[in-house]
Amino acid sequence: MVSQSFDIQLNVINLRCPMPLLKTKQALSSMTAGQVIKVLCTDAGSWRDIPAFIDLTSHTLLSSEQRDEQYVFLIKKGD
Repeated sequence: MVSQSFDIQLNVINLRCPMPLLKTKQALSSMTAGQVIKVLCTDAGSWRDIPAFIDLTSHTLLSSEQRDEQYVFLIKKGD
């Protein structure tokens, strides 16, 4: 993964579905457009759920990576 800066880190490791997605939505709603959030989670459903959610919004999924049992997402807040 290319090292990318981010404004906020959200650690939802060990939280089970649907909490990682809900916490990500909450964090994005409190951010300003253009900010980047890094989401760390271990729930396998997040690998599918977070990109699917982003596809339905104005946000941009900058990267997603699976490291062993951990999933890392970089999301840029849309308008």
